[in-house]
Amino acid sequence: MDAQGRGRAEEFDPADQWVLNPDTGDYELRLNHSGGDSTRAPGVPAPRRSASASGGPETGRRRGAPAEGTVPRQGGRRAAGPRGQEPGGSAGEGPGRRKRKAPRSRRKKVLVWTGGVMAFLLVGASAGGYWLYQHFNGNISTVDIGDRGNKDVITANAPLNILVIGTDKRTGKGNEGYGDKGSVGHADTNILFHVSEDRTNATAMSIPRDLITDIPECKSKQEDGSEKTIPGLNHVRFNRSLGEAGRDPGCTMDTVKALTGLQVDHFMMVDFNAVKTLSTAVGGVKICLAHPVKDKDSKLDLPAGESTVQGEEALAFVRTRHAYTNGSDLDRIKGQQQFLASMIREMKSSDTLTSPTKLYKLADAATKALTVDSAINSVPKLTTLAKELTKIDTKNITFVTMPVIDNPEEPKPVTVVAHPTQAEQLFSMMRDDTSLTEVAAQKKKAKSKQDALLKGTKAPAADVRVDVYNGGEVPGGAQQTVVWLQNDKGVLKSTNKANAPQKIDKTTLVYAPNQADQARALAEMMGLPGSAMKPGTEDAVGKQPMVLTLGKDFKEAGTPIKAPAKIDIPKASADKSECAK
Repeated sequence: MDAQGRGRAEEFDPADQWVLNPDTGDYELRLNHSGGDSTRAPGVPAPRRSASASGGPETGRRRGAPAEGTVPRQGGRRAAGPRGQEPGGSAGEGPGRRKRKAPRSRRKKVLVWTGGVMAFLLVGASAGGYWLYQHFNGNISTVDIGDRGNKDVITANAPLNILVIGTDKRTGKGNEGYGDKGSVGHADTNILFHVSEDRTNATAMSIPRDLITDIPECKSKQEDGSEKTIPGLNHVRFNRSLGEAGRDPGCTMDTVKALTGLQVDHFMMVDFNAVKTLSTAVGGVKICLAHPVKDKDSKLDLPAGESTVQGEEALAFVRTRHAYTNGSDLDRIKGQQQFLASMIREMKSSDTLTSPTKLYKLADAATKALTVDSAINSVPKLTTLAKELTKIDTKNITFVTMPVIDNPEEPKPVTVVAHPTQAEQLFSMMRDDTSLTEVAAQKKKAKSKQDALLKGTKAPAADVRVDVYNGGEVPGGAQQTVVWLQNDKGVLKSTNKANAPQKIDKTTLVYAPNQADQARALAEMMGLPGSAMKPGTEDAVGKQPMVLTLGKDFKEAGTPIKAPAKIDIPKASADKSECAK
């Protein structure tokens, strides 16, 4: 709807057209302020109404609007409709009923960890939201990463891993003083957001940009549709996984997978402008400093204690290093985690959730800020993702930094390397979907049922009969395991069956009910978690062996596969505020 076309652009905010329906508890788009059906200006086509509970648009589209699923060229925007057209607008006068708040039981608990994505749940929830869908769809930028990731994992009964990338590209007004001049946009800030299978908890792990690691060979789609193979790099900074030599976010996803062993399902990428626009859209983000800061490089000038930052000041806060005691990138990561946690709390506050104006501004800023993969490149797709993330209570979202140590190869270290033990422990916990914080009762109950499979009598090693398949990434893993079982553990009835039909992420042990004592014995030897145990329903006949299939979590024979239940590393909760030191 084009308010300017009716000469009333100065009188109406597009968000003012959203009013509460007391019968449903949802906000709906009204084109007048009578309580009846919306009217429309002459020549404006009627909206297509959806019968779905979510209020999404029906199949079909209005003239001039892009078809659903249209993907622009890399980094492009999709058109939202005729030039100058804006969402919202009204043919009527008066303040409407937008100030009336929804009943408390109707208010949705919204988690917004990338800064605004979840606002779609409310902004796009009404049957009249078709115009806004088209407007927001046109805001979103897309990068085609080929067949990487998992398009169906969002609603599947499986863990979900999303890589959030903040680049140091300096495009945009007022950003000349940040980042590297002429940078194509490196992976400056990196957070792997792991959501548990049952959606009760999440771990947000920051990966330092100055981490020395290997960047694997990757394939990148070019603007002309061709595919370019980019050679890998060994022993270089992690931030070079994006931008350099034409590497796209898919290459960064490949690097994270090689580093952690975790399948990355989707990515979301933002630049400097995102911090400024999103912090402003929510009315400012509260941060806390243990001491006053006056940083001449970032121009940050804040007192000790709590402050509210937005726009340029918010960007200065997340970019500063000199504000912290050690002046390192690791300290800056802690400040960024504090900022994101505070933004989450602000976006789920009642002041945001009950304000149509704030929600509109937030969703508009978020969609303009985001570049995503094609599997989540529309409002309906992001809304589906949002619905999954809203199931997580903020007290069960844990921020951590990948465990690292100073690079021992540098006399005066400016880079870091993975911690020799703690890094892999954290990765294995995430691969095993182990929560770093308290979770709901059903999560604990499920874990206890799995662990119960490990309790009971255990057969002697000489009686354990097992076929070993290699479904992991260690060459010769099955043979290595069989040699270790026979020579070190006395499991002489173990057989190397070579490669499994396909690769699997986690090691599994399939056994019959009458082989349970053998399975428990083998699980103890190999350090298998309860989740690896796959009991059958029919007893084994004769000398039928169990089947052990090594997964990508297998490192070497003799190294326990089971992830630790706890890890002693610094953690921060999204539900609590801590002052940066």
